[in-house]
Amino acid sequence: MNDTARALNFIEHIVEEDLENGFSKEHLRFRFPPEPNGYLHIGHASSISLNFGLGLRYKAPVNLRFDDTNPAKEEQEFVDAIKRDVQWLGYDWNTERYASDYFQQLYDWAVELIKDGKAYVDSQTSEEMAEQKGTPTEAGKDSSFRIRSVEENLELFEGMKEGKFQEGEHVLRAKIDMAASNMLMRDPIMYRVLHRPHHRTNTDWCIYPMYDWTHGESDYIEQVSHSLCTLEFLPHRELYNWFLDQVYDEKQVRPKQREFARRNLSHTVVSKRKLLQLVEKGVVKGWDDPRMPTISGLRRRGYTPESIRNFADTIGIAKRENLIDVSLLEFHVREHLNKVAPRVMAVLDPLKVIITDYPEGEVEWLEAENNPGDESAGSRTVPFSRDLYIEKADFREEANRKFFRLKLGGEVRLKNGYIIKAESCTKDDNGNVTEVQCTYDPKSKSGSGTEESLRKVKGTLHWVSIEHAIKAEVRLYDRLFADESPDTHKDKDFMEFVNPDSLKVITGYLEPSLKEAKAEDRVQFQRLGYFCVDPDSTPGKLVFNRTVGLRDTWAKVQQKD
Repeated sequence: MNDTARALNFIEHIVEEDLENGFSKEHLRFRFPPEPNGYLHIGHASSISLNFGLGLRYKAPVNLRFDDTNPAKEEQEFVDAIKRDVQWLGYDWNTERYASDYFQQLYDWAVELIKDGKAYVDSQTSEEMAEQKGTPTEAGKDSSFRIRSVEENLELFEGMKEGKFQEGEHVLRAKIDMAASNMLMRDPIMYRVLHRPHHRTNTDWCIYPMYDWTHGESDYIEQVSHSLCTLEFLPHRELYNWFLDQVYDEKQVRPKQREFARRNLSHTVVSKRKLLQLVEKGVVKGWDDPRMPTISGLRRRGYTPESIRNFADTIGIAKRENLIDVSLLEFHVREHLNKVAPRVMAVLDPLKVIITDYPEGEVEWLEAENNPGDESAGSRTVPFSRDLYIEKADFREEANRKFFRLKLGGEVRLKNGYIIKAESCTKDDNGNVTEVQCTYDPKSKSGSGTEESLRKVKGTLHWVSIEHAIKAEVRLYDRLFADESPDTHKDKDFMEFVNPDSLKVITGYLEPSLKEAKAEDRVQFQRLGYFCVDPDSTPGKLVFNRTVGLRDTWAKVQQKD
């Protein structure tokens, strides 16, 4: 969509209002701040598009910052995957930053809070702290360690930093208000002891800052003007601002946190914890499994970055959460692939056809257009011979007048080739048709320009020459969950809704033009759907993933509405 043609979303209105009130456009700066504890998913695509889209709209820098404060769950693999996914979506960041870049500054600021009497070391157990924190309707109780002297707090905090204490023995808490109506303001934890190597700082630190303490201060260090996050962080805004108040210099830009609603997708889960469960329990074959809603999984399945960006633009940014039908995402994938994917022929459930009056051993190379909607895509040639495969579903011995495919005594056109007529068929002992014997009209070849070639028949079938066909492993992916909202059932685990038929592996027979296909090449198997070459492919074995079918279910949903 043309950026200048659409209406502004509410986040852009906030930016515009700030500019009208005197905020300098030169000070606009945005960031995308993922935690490297998993792969990015389709939900992150909206945040990526929002932040980088703002950067493009206002010609402002956008940082990619990894909020890497929990070495127990973070890995370099996730950092690399996130960078790869953002670039694949078509975005470039201004600078690559890490919260770990600021560990020393955050520590120094924490020391100053202790000196100012605004932070203290608490030695309670986590259970004791939870009990004394109170409830939303009852005030909490002060920790008995809240009155520790500044000197004792400094000594203990330094000991935590030097690794003198065990995990859970001490934490550093902000001293705010144990009776605050916002429970996040009831002396939140700022630091905890973790004896875990960090993917960047290794064992340099034995204490790690909590997300709430790190996030806003990192925004401030980077001079981010607008800190955009999802709606669950709205209650955190008060704490975000309190922490900023402790370090803010009026000469600097003060970040402004604003929240937008998460967009949930039907038949999907996007919780990193739940996605990790799917990986660890072997329900899927990794974070990039084509059934996963991760950007890496969607890429492997054959989705295009353009289609994901168009989807994000269509659903927009809102203040209230809602459930988006996954068919809308599939619509955008189908719409873009229809424009760019070459058309090829493949047979996935083969039935042998013998053209009895076609010369045995003869081969013709027929011209076939690559994309009827794009003349620049050119054409290719496909081999035609006496022995062919068609789809089993495209033949019936007997059928009514509404069946426009092949039936005994009936005619169809073979795509890019001749009109054939079914004369007889052969069956096995179980009565299943194993072969169809046909005759052909030698004057009906597509594109021959003769009067006979213009003869019309209602059915056109795709096919492949058996002698020239390439065998390929074809992975037919379906939705991973059978339920529309698998993680919203209070009485059931989301795993109960895993679709047992989410993957079916078959052998397909492809036209020989696909012999040199490479990983991530996308094509339309005519009349079957869109498919993508999987990275598992080798020179001797092609593997194709089904990306999306040809049927536009979203359009049908819209028509019903």
